[in-house]
Amino acid sequence: MSKRALGVAAFASLAFATAACGGSDPAAPSAAPTAGASGSASAPAAAGGTLVIWADPNRVKALKPFADQFGTENGVTVEVKEISKDNQTVFLTASQQGSGPDVMVGAHDWIGNLVQNGAIDPVNLTEEQKSAFSPIAMKAVTFDGQVYGAPYAVENIALIRNTDLAPDAPASIEEMVKTGKKLKDDGKVEEILCLPVAQKGDAFHAYPIFASGGGALFGTTASGDPDPKKVLLGSEGSVKAFGKFKELGEKGDGALKTSITNENYITSFAGKKCAYLISGPWAMTDVKKGGFGYDITPVPSFEGGEPATPFVGVQSFFVASKGKSKTLAQEFVTNYVTNKDVAKALYEADPRPPALAETLEEVKAADPDAGKFMDAGKDGMPMPAIPEMAAIWEPFGIAEAAVVKGGDPAKAAAAAQKAIDGALKN
Repeated sequence: MSKRALGVAAFASLAFATAACGGSDPAAPSAAPTAGASGSASAPAAAGGTLVIWADPNRVKALKPFADQFGTENGVTVEVKEISKDNQTVFLTASQQGSGPDVMVGAHDWIGNLVQNGAIDPVNLTEEQKSAFSPIAMKAVTFDGQVYGAPYAVENIALIRNTDLAPDAPASIEEMVKTGKKLKDDGKVEEILCLPVAQKGDAFHAYPIFASGGGALFGTTASGDPDPKKVLLGSEGSVKAFGKFKELGEKGDGALKTSITNENYITSFAGKKCAYLISGPWAMTDVKKGGFGYDITPVPSFEGGEPATPFVGVQSFFVASKGKSKTLAQEFVTNYVTNKDVAKALYEADPRPPALAETLEEVKAADPDAGKFMDAGKDGMPMPAIPEMAAIWEPFGIAEAAVVKGGDPAKAAAAAQKAIDGALKN
């Protein structure tokens, strides 16, 4: 997932539609997923059955040796199959048809949809195992009071700064914009800030600014989960936050522009066209190719504003409710993928900060960036795992883009609220 927002947008409408249907079957693919790669333990299947794991391409290669080891030690066959497109929807469809895996690897914000569709079981982590993970990771995989995933990687956005152009971390959004403006006036950069807005908005990247401006998406239930019956896009705080987008927008400071998109914002920063980039670990390969000094710090807040909390995503292992080897699946998820060797291998396959604290400390010694991203997200907001979150993305984005172009914040917020309430039948 090179750009998190695109990944969210790609499955959001499908996820919500599937959830809204309850137990009904979504449109089925013409055939079961084809294995892109697989690993089998040396022990015969008859000794103890077969464990089937589905993962995306980045995870398959890293998982194979550990799957083989697990198979050998338990006298079973372990198959690791690559699912490279529409992973959540493909898993749900296969689960409902009885042809799914025993273990699924995916994002924590799938949890609400998967639970509602009866696709995953709680994961039986001990208290000691839970305490070995970062608090934000455990919070993310906990839904309705139960743990539904074993977390292995954490990702969030932060402020990535070209230290050759901007040596000091800005204390506020206002200070960042002021410095960016001066650099632009002096002809050293072309843009004040590289943050994707595009023509349809980008709620994922905009959320820290929205939160600092006083905005909110949902109220909360008694258990602390987001409450889909209390949508707050049209609230007074959210109107104020959309007003902040307008001030930063094309008819204001010019820091936010619809011409800056997911396709060009990272490359623009790497090409020294802006001194500030708001992005995640997936940007670092391009950033390092830029050949300049950089630093990673939390997204700053508005002066006197609320904290600029980013969304936090947690990659996790799930136990499939309708898998054929549920006991093996629980053993693999709770006792194998929770060890530091597996966490390290997964990190090396796709460098995102490990959720396991011991592994993170080991990784930070060789890659300080991992720790800096984790620090930037430690007080963040886990991406809401409720299925109804899918109804937020498009209306929020439309409202954001409208005010960035100079539209009325109150009207944009009201339109977003109406669209979301309509979709959720509130």
